[in-house]
Amino acid sequence: MNILVPHALVSDPTGFGGVPHDDCLHGTPVITNGKLSGLAPPTGAPECMVLPRLVEPHCHLDKCHTIHRLGQVGGDLHQAIARQHDDKFHWDEDDLRHRATKGLAEAQDNGCTLIRSHVDWGNEPAPPLAWSVLVELAEDHPGLQLAALTGIELWSYPEFAETVGNVLRLTDGIAGAFIYDDPRTRAGLEAIFAAAMAHDLMLDFHVDEGLGDLNGLEMIADTALETGFDRPILCGHCVSLMDRNPRDVARIADKLARAGITVCTLPVTNLYLQGRTDGTPDRRGITRLRELRAAGVPVVVGSDNVADAFCPLGAHDPRAALALACVTAHLDPPLGDWLSSITTDAAKAVGASPITVDGADLSQLLVCDVTHTADLVAGRAPMRSTSEHLGDTPEGAFKPANGANSQNVR
Repeated sequence: MNILVPHALVSDPTGFGGVPHDDCLHGTPVITNGKLSGLAPPTGAPECMVLPRLVEPHCHLDKCHTIHRLGQVGGDLHQAIARQHDDKFHWDEDDLRHRATKGLAEAQDNGCTLIRSHVDWGNEPAPPLAWSVLVELAEDHPGLQLAALTGIELWSYPEFAETVGNVLRLTDGIAGAFIYDDPRTRAGLEAIFAAAMAHDLMLDFHVDEGLGDLNGLEMIADTALETGFDRPILCGHCVSLMDRNPRDVARIADKLARAGITVCTLPVTNLYLQGRTDGTPDRRGITRLRELRAAGVPVVVGSDNVADAFCPLGAHDPRAALALACVTAHLDPPLGDWLSSITTDAAKAVGASPITVDGADLSQLLVCDVTHTADLVAGRAPMRSTSEHLGDTPEGAFKPANGANSQNVR
Protein backbone atom coordinates (compact mmCIF):
# COMPACT_ATOMS: atom_id res chain seq x y z
CA MET A 1 0.00 0.00 0.00
CA ASN A 2 1.15 3.53 -0.81
CA ILE A 3 0.26 6.37 1.53
CA LEU A 4 0.72 10.11 1.93
CA VAL A 5 1.72 11.80 5.19
CA PRO A 6 1.54 15.62 5.44
CA HIS A 7 4.99 17.17 6.03
CA ALA A 8 3.59 19.40 8.78
CA LEU A 9 2.52 16.38 10.83
CA VAL A 10 5.93 14.69 10.91
CA SER A 11 8.40 15.79 13.56
CA ASP A 12 11.41 14.82 11.41
CA PRO A 13 10.42 14.88 7.72
CA THR A 14 14.02 14.39 6.59
CA GLY A 15 14.40 11.18 8.59
CA PHE A 16 10.99 9.60 8.05
CA GLY A 17 11.67 8.27 4.56
CA GLY A 18 9.48 8.34 1.49
CA VAL A 19 9.66 10.87 -1.32
CA PRO A 20 8.21 14.41 -1.58
CA HIS A 21 4.71 14.67 -3.05
CA ASP A 22 3.20 18.19 -2.96
CA ASP A 23 3.01 19.06 0.78
CA CYS A 24 3.29 15.40 1.81
CA LEU A 25 5.67 12.48 1.94
CA HIS A 26 4.80 9.49 -0.25
CA GLY A 27 5.81 5.92 0.45
CA THR A 28 4.91 2.48 1.71
CA PRO A 29 4.48 2.36 5.47
CA VAL A 30 6.76 0.39 7.72
CA ILE A 31 5.24 -0.77 11.00
CA THR A 32 7.39 -1.73 13.97
CA ASN A 33 5.88 -2.89 17.26
CA GLY A 34 2.50 -1.47 16.30
CA LYS A 35 3.91 1.96 15.38
CA LEU A 36 4.36 3.69 12.04
CA SER A 37 8.13 3.95 12.13
CA GLY A 38 8.82 5.23 8.62
CA LEU A 39 8.15 5.19 4.90
CA ALA A 40 9.97 3.05 2.36
CA PRO A 41 10.08 4.15 -1.29
CA PRO A 42 6.65 4.05 -2.94
CA THR A 43 5.68 1.13 -5.15
CA GLY A 44 2.82 2.90 -6.92
CA ALA A 45 0.51 5.89 -6.87
CA PRO A 46 -0.78 7.25 -3.53
CA GLU A 47 -3.94 5.57 -2.28
CA CYS A 48 -4.76 7.39 0.97
CA MET A 49 -3.50 9.86 3.56
CA VAL A 50 -2.47 9.16 7.16
CA LEU A 51 -2.55 11.76 9.94
CA PRO A 52 -2.92 11.98 13.73
CA ARG A 53 -6.34 11.94 15.32
CA LEU A 54 -7.95 15.37 15.45
CA VAL A 55 -8.40 17.72 18.39
CA GLU A 56 -11.52 19.75 19.13
CA PRO A 57 -10.18 22.66 21.22
CA HIS A 58 -13.44 24.57 21.75
CA CYS A 59 -17.06 23.42 21.84
CA HIS A 60 -20.14 23.59 24.10
CA LEU A 61 -21.54 20.17 24.89
CA ASP A 62 -23.96 21.58 27.45
CA LYS A 63 -25.70 23.72 24.80
CA CYS A 64 -25.44 21.57 21.67
CA HIS A 65 -28.43 20.13 19.80
CA THR A 66 -31.04 22.41 21.36
CA ILE A 67 -32.08 24.21 18.16
CA HIS A 68 -35.09 21.92 17.66
CA ARG A 69 -36.85 23.45 20.67
CA LEU A 70 -35.80 27.08 20.25
CA GLY A 71 -38.14 27.94 17.40
CA GLN A 72 -36.98 30.33 14.70
CA VAL A 73 -34.12 31.74 16.73
CA GLY A 74 -31.68 34.13 15.14
CA GLY A 75 -29.85 37.36 15.83
CA ASP A 76 -26.62 38.63 17.28
CA LEU A 77 -24.54 37.42 20.24
CA HIS A 78 -26.68 39.09 22.89
CA GLN A 79 -29.92 37.69 21.48
CA ALA A 80 -28.36 34.22 21.36
CA ILE A 81 -27.28 34.46 25.00
CA ALA A 82 -30.81 35.40 26.04
CA ARG A 83 -32.49 32.65 24.02
CA GLN A 84 -30.07 29.98 25.22
CA HIS A 85 -30.56 31.08 28.82
CA ASP A 86 -34.31 30.56 28.43
CA ASP A 87 -33.69 27.02 27.22
CA LYS A 88 -31.99 26.07 30.51
CA PHE A 89 -35.44 25.31 31.83
CA HIS A 90 -35.03 21.97 30.02
CA TRP A 91 -31.56 21.18 31.36
CA ASP A 92 -32.13 18.20 33.61
CA GLU A 93 -29.73 15.26 33.94
CA ASP A 94 -31.30 13.19 31.17
CA ASP A 95 -31.43 16.07 28.73
CA LEU A 96 -27.82 17.13 29.37
CA ARG A 97 -26.48 13.60 29.20
CA HIS A 98 -28.38 12.79 26.00
CA ARG A 99 -27.29 15.90 24.12
CA ALA A 100 -23.69 15.87 25.35
CA THR A 101 -23.34 12.19 24.46
CA LYS A 102 -24.67 12.94 20.99
CA GLY A 103 -22.11 15.72 20.59
CA LEU A 104 -19.27 13.52 21.83
CA ALA A 105 -20.22 10.75 19.42
CA GLU A 106 -20.27 13.21 16.53
CA ALA A 107 -16.83 14.55 17.40
CA GLN A 108 -15.40 11.06 17.76
CA ASP A 109 -16.96 9.95 14.47
CA ASN A 110 -15.20 12.90 12.86
CA GLY A 111 -11.81 11.74 14.14
CA CYS A 112 -11.45 13.60 17.45
CA THR A 113 -9.73 12.11 20.46
CA LEU A 114 -9.16 15.24 22.56
CA ILE A 115 -12.24 17.42 23.07
CA ARG A 116 -12.48 20.54 25.23
CA SER A 117 -15.98 21.63 26.13
CA HIS A 118 -16.93 24.83 27.89
CA VAL A 119 -19.67 24.56 30.49
CA ASP A 120 -21.80 27.50 31.62
CA TRP A 121 -21.16 27.99 35.33
CA GLY A 122 -23.67 30.70 36.21
CA ASN A 123 -23.45 33.29 38.97
CA GLU A 124 -23.11 31.00 41.97
CA PRO A 125 -19.85 29.46 43.23
CA ALA A 126 -21.35 25.98 43.51
CA PRO A 127 -20.95 23.87 40.35
CA PRO A 128 -24.01 23.72 38.10
CA LEU A 129 -25.81 20.50 37.19
CA ALA A 130 -24.23 20.55 33.72
CA TRP A 131 -20.75 20.42 35.27
CA SER A 132 -21.61 17.38 37.36
CA VAL A 133 -23.14 15.53 34.39
CA LEU A 134 -20.20 16.24 32.10
CA VAL A 135 -17.67 15.29 34.79
CA GLU A 136 -19.40 11.90 34.92
CA LEU A 137 -19.23 11.61 31.12
CA ALA A 138 -15.53 12.44 31.24
CA GLU A 139 -14.93 9.32 33.34
CA ASP A 140 -15.88 7.24 30.30
CA HIS A 141 -14.25 9.61 27.79
CA PRO A 142 -10.68 10.25 28.98
CA GLY A 143 -10.05 12.72 26.14
CA LEU A 144 -12.82 15.06 27.33
CA GLN A 145 -11.70 18.26 29.07
CA LEU A 146 -14.07 20.70 30.77
CA ALA A 147 -13.62 24.45 31.11
CA ALA A 148 -15.80 26.50 33.45
CA LEU A 149 -17.37 29.42 31.58
CA THR A 150 -18.19 32.36 33.85
CA GLY A 151 -18.26 36.13 33.58
CA ILE A 152 -14.81 37.53 34.26
CA GLU A 153 -16.24 39.92 36.85
CA LEU A 154 -17.32 37.00 39.05
CA TRP A 155 -13.71 35.94 39.57
CA SER A 156 -13.04 39.27 41.28
CA TYR A 157 -15.12 38.12 44.27
CA PRO A 158 -12.86 36.13 46.65
CA GLU A 159 -15.45 33.56 47.72
CA PHE A 160 -16.36 32.79 44.13
CA ALA A 161 -12.73 32.47 43.04
CA GLU A 162 -11.79 30.26 45.98
CA THR A 163 -14.78 27.93 45.65
CA VAL A 164 -14.61 27.54 41.88
CA GLY A 165 -10.84 27.12 41.95
CA ASN A 166 -11.15 24.28 44.45
CA VAL A 167 -13.85 22.54 42.40
CA LEU A 168 -11.76 22.80 39.24
CA ARG A 169 -8.71 21.39 40.99
CA LEU A 170 -10.70 18.42 42.31
CA THR A 171 -12.38 17.69 38.95
CA ASP A 172 -9.39 18.37 36.63
CA GLY A 173 -11.17 21.37 35.15
CA ILE A 174 -9.91 24.45 33.35
CA ALA A 175 -10.48 27.98 34.63
CA GLY A 176 -12.37 30.01 32.08
CA ALA A 177 -14.20 33.28 31.65
CA PHE A 178 -16.10 35.39 29.16
CA ILE A 179 -14.52 38.82 28.64
CA TYR A 180 -16.55 41.50 26.94
CA ASP A 181 -15.97 45.12 27.94
CA ASP A 182 -16.72 44.80 31.67
CA PRO A 183 -15.38 47.43 34.11
CA ARG A 184 -14.18 44.70 36.50
CA THR A 185 -12.17 42.90 33.82
CA ARG A 186 -8.77 43.85 35.24
CA ALA A 187 -9.71 42.73 38.76
CA GLY A 188 -11.26 39.54 37.41
CA LEU A 189 -8.15 38.73 35.37
CA GLU A 190 -5.85 39.23 38.35
CA ALA A 191 -8.06 36.89 40.40
CA ILE A 192 -8.43 34.14 37.79
CA PHE A 193 -4.68 34.10 37.15
CA ALA A 194 -4.05 33.92 40.88
CA ALA A 195 -6.52 31.05 41.25
CA ALA A 196 -5.01 29.19 38.31
CA MET A 197 -1.52 29.56 39.77
CA ALA A 198 -2.68 28.46 43.22
CA HIS A 199 -4.48 25.36 41.91
CA ASP A 200 -2.20 24.56 38.93
CA LEU A 201 -4.97 25.12 36.36
CA MET A 202 -4.94 25.92 32.66
CA LEU A 203 -6.78 29.02 31.44
CA ASP A 204 -9.28 29.41 28.62
CA PHE A 205 -11.02 32.64 27.66
CA HIS A 206 -13.89 33.72 25.45
CA VAL A 207 -12.56 37.15 24.63
CA ASP A 208 -13.47 40.08 22.37
CA GLU A 209 -16.29 38.12 20.77
CA GLY A 210 -17.48 41.01 18.67
CA LEU A 211 -16.46 43.62 16.18
CA GLY A 212 -15.72 47.05 17.60
CA ASP A 213 -13.53 48.63 20.25
CA LEU A 214 -12.70 45.68 22.52
CA ASN A 215 -9.30 44.99 24.06
CA GLY A 216 -9.63 42.08 26.47
CA LEU A 217 -7.07 40.05 24.53
CA GLU A 218 -4.27 42.49 25.19
CA MET A 219 -5.25 42.66 28.87
CA ILE A 220 -4.91 38.87 29.09
CA ALA A 221 -1.48 38.99 27.45
CA ASP A 222 -0.35 41.78 29.78
CA THR A 223 -1.51 39.83 32.84
CA ALA A 224 0.22 36.67 31.65
CA LEU A 225 3.48 38.53 31.11
CA GLU A 226 3.23 40.35 34.43
CA THR A 227 2.59 37.17 36.42
CA GLY A 228 4.94 34.87 34.49
CA PHE A 229 2.11 32.37 34.14
CA ASP A 230 3.53 29.19 32.57
CA ARG A 231 0.53 26.89 32.02
CA PRO A 232 -1.36 26.79 28.69
CA ILE A 233 -3.62 29.76 27.93
CA LEU A 234 -6.15 29.51 25.12
CA CYS A 235 -8.06 32.56 23.88
CA GLY A 236 -11.10 31.94 21.72
CA HIS A 237 -12.81 34.32 19.25
CA CYS A 238 -10.64 37.50 19.36
CA VAL A 239 -12.84 38.88 16.57
CA SER A 240 -12.26 42.54 17.42
CA LEU A 241 -8.71 42.28 16.09
CA MET A 242 -10.38 42.85 12.72
CA ASP A 243 -11.07 46.44 13.82
CA ARG A 244 -7.56 47.18 15.05
CA ASN A 245 -5.01 48.97 12.90
CA PRO A 246 -1.89 47.11 11.76
CA ARG A 247 0.29 48.72 14.45
CA ASP A 248 -2.09 47.59 17.22
CA VAL A 249 -2.33 44.08 15.76
CA ALA A 250 1.47 43.80 15.63
CA ARG A 251 1.84 45.00 19.25
CA ILE A 252 -0.82 42.62 20.58
CA ALA A 253 0.51 39.69 18.54
CA ASP A 254 4.01 40.27 19.93
CA LYS A 255 2.67 40.14 23.48
CA LEU A 256 0.71 36.97 22.75
CA ALA A 257 3.76 35.28 21.28
CA ARG A 258 5.95 36.25 24.23
CA ALA A 259 3.31 35.02 26.69
CA GLY A 260 2.91 31.72 24.86
CA ILE A 261 -0.82 32.29 24.35
CA THR A 262 -2.70 30.34 21.66
CA VAL A 263 -5.60 31.92 19.74
CA CYS A 264 -8.55 29.74 18.75
CA THR A 265 -10.58 30.94 15.80
CA LEU A 266 -14.22 29.84 15.68
CA PRO A 267 -15.42 30.76 12.22
CA VAL A 268 -18.76 28.97 12.10
CA THR A 269 -20.39 30.73 15.05
CA ASN A 270 -18.57 34.04 14.63
CA LEU A 271 -19.52 34.36 10.98
CA TYR A 272 -23.12 33.62 11.89
CA LEU A 273 -23.36 36.11 14.77
CA GLN A 274 -20.99 38.96 14.00
CA GLY A 275 -21.36 41.92 11.66
CA ARG A 276 -25.15 41.74 11.51
CA THR A 277 -26.96 44.62 9.79
CA ASP A 278 -30.43 45.04 8.38
CA GLY A 279 -29.30 43.34 5.19
CA THR A 280 -26.54 41.01 4.10
CA PRO A 281 -23.49 41.48 6.35
CA ASP A 282 -20.34 42.92 4.81
CA ARG A 283 -17.96 42.23 7.71
CA ARG A 284 -15.99 39.07 8.44
CA GLY A 285 -16.46 37.65 11.92
CA ILE A 286 -13.04 36.05 12.20
CA THR A 287 -9.75 36.99 13.80
CA ARG A 288 -6.51 37.86 12.01
CA LEU A 289 -5.20 34.34 11.50
CA ARG A 290 -2.46 35.09 9.03
CA GLU A 291 -1.02 38.05 10.92
CA LEU A 292 -1.06 36.18 14.23
CA ARG A 293 0.66 33.15 12.82
CA ALA A 294 3.26 35.26 11.03
CA ALA A 295 4.06 36.84 14.41
CA GLY A 296 4.67 33.44 16.00
CA VAL A 297 1.32 33.09 17.76
CA PRO A 298 -0.04 29.52 17.63
CA VAL A 299 -3.44 29.48 15.92
CA VAL A 300 -5.96 26.66 16.28
CA VAL A 301 -9.48 26.11 14.95
CA GLY A 302 -12.58 24.94 16.80
CA SER A 303 -16.19 24.06 16.05
CA ASP A 304 -17.73 26.16 18.86
CA ASN A 305 -21.55 26.06 18.98
CA VAL A 306 -23.45 23.27 17.25
CA ALA A 307 -27.20 23.42 16.59
CA ASP A 308 -28.06 25.85 19.38
CA ALA A 309 -29.08 29.49 19.81
CA PHE A 310 -25.61 30.71 18.83
CA CYS A 311 -25.54 28.77 15.56
CA PRO A 312 -28.37 26.63 14.16
CA LEU A 313 -25.94 24.73 11.95
CA GLY A 314 -22.41 23.49 12.47
CA ALA A 315 -21.00 20.14 13.53
CA HIS A 316 -18.44 18.81 15.97
CA ASP A 317 -15.97 18.51 13.10
CA PRO A 318 -12.66 20.42 13.16
CA ARG A 319 -12.10 19.69 9.47
CA ALA A 320 -15.29 21.52 8.56
CA ALA A 321 -14.31 24.47 10.76
CA LEU A 322 -10.86 24.62 9.16
CA ALA A 323 -12.39 24.50 5.68
CA LEU A 324 -14.56 27.52 6.51
CA ALA A 325 -11.56 29.34 7.99
CA CYS A 326 -9.68 28.74 4.73
CA VAL A 327 -12.49 30.30 2.71
CA THR A 328 -13.06 33.21 5.08
CA ALA A 329 -9.46 34.15 5.91
CA HIS A 330 -7.97 33.30 2.49
CA LEU A 331 -5.73 30.52 3.80
CA ASP A 332 -4.12 29.43 0.57
CA PRO A 333 -2.55 26.07 -0.33
CA PRO A 334 -0.54 24.20 0.66
CA LEU A 335 -3.34 23.49 3.12
CA GLY A 336 -1.21 20.89 4.84
CA ASP A 337 0.52 23.85 6.51
CA TRP A 338 -2.71 24.51 8.46
CA LEU A 339 -3.43 20.94 9.55
CA SER A 340 -1.51 21.52 12.79
CA SER A 341 -4.35 23.86 13.81
CA ILE A 342 -6.62 20.84 14.33
CA THR A 343 -3.95 18.32 15.40
CA THR A 344 -0.53 19.03 16.93
CA ASP A 345 -0.91 22.73 17.79
CA ALA A 346 -4.45 22.12 19.04
CA ALA A 347 -3.16 19.36 21.32
CA LYS A 348 -0.53 21.67 22.81
CA ALA A 349 -3.15 24.38 23.24
CA VAL A 350 -5.19 22.13 25.54
CA GLY A 351 -2.15 20.99 27.50
CA ALA A 352 -1.59 17.61 25.81
CA SER A 353 1.51 16.21 24.18
CA PRO A 354 1.22 16.59 20.41
CA ILE A 355 1.18 13.38 18.39
CA THR A 356 3.01 13.35 15.08
CA VAL A 357 2.74 10.55 12.56
CA ASP A 358 6.34 9.37 12.86
CA GLY A 359 6.55 6.84 15.64
CA ALA A 360 2.86 7.04 16.50
CA ASP A 361 0.94 4.00 17.60
CA LEU A 362 -1.52 2.91 14.91
CA SER A 363 -4.40 3.53 17.33
CA GLN A 364 -3.42 7.22 17.38
CA LEU A 365 -3.68 7.62 13.61
CA LEU A 366 -6.40 8.15 11.04
CA VAL A 367 -6.68 7.15 7.41
CA CYS A 368 -8.56 9.14 4.78
CA ASP A 369 -9.07 8.05 1.17
CA VAL A 370 -7.77 11.27 -0.39
CA THR A 371 -4.55 12.08 -2.20
CA HIS A 372 -4.39 15.86 -1.71
CA THR A 373 -4.52 17.92 1.49
CA ALA A 374 -7.18 20.19 -0.05
CA ASP A 375 -9.45 17.16 -0.43
CA LEU A 376 -8.71 16.21 3.17
CA VAL A 377 -9.67 19.64 4.52
CA ALA A 378 -12.72 19.76 2.24
CA GLY A 379 -14.01 16.56 3.86
CA ARG A 380 -14.32 14.67 0.58
CA ALA A 381 -13.86 11.34 2.36
CA PRO A 382 -14.55 10.24 5.93
CA MET A 383 -11.86 9.69 8.53
CA ARG A 384 -11.31 6.08 9.54
CA SER A 385 -9.19 4.50 12.21
CA THR A 386 -6.13 2.60 11.06
CA SER A 387 -7.50 -0.54 12.71
CA GLU A 388 -10.66 -0.21 10.62
CA HIS A 389 -8.57 0.38 7.52
CA LEU A 390 -6.21 -2.53 8.14
CA GLY A 391 -8.80 -4.90 9.57
CA ASP A 392 -7.08 -8.01 10.82
CA THR A 393 -3.96 -7.49 8.71
CA PRO A 394 -1.01 -8.66 10.83
CA GLU A 395 1.94 -6.45 11.61
CA GLY A 396 4.52 -6.51 8.87
CA ALA A 397 2.02 -6.65 6.03
CA PHE A 398 2.74 -3.00 5.32
CA LYS A 399 6.47 -3.60 5.00
CA PRO A 400 7.83 -2.52 1.61
CA ALA A 401 7.50 -4.92 -1.26
CA ASN A 402 11.26 -5.01 -1.80
CA GLY A 403 11.64 -6.77 1.54
CA ALA A 404 13.34 -3.91 3.37
CA ASN A 405 12.78 -3.85 7.10
CA SER A 406 12.22 -0.98 9.47
CA GLN A 407 15.91 -0.63 10.24
CA ASN A 408 16.61 0.17 6.57
CA VAL A 409 13.93 2.80 6.06
CA ARG A 410 16.01 5.80 7.02
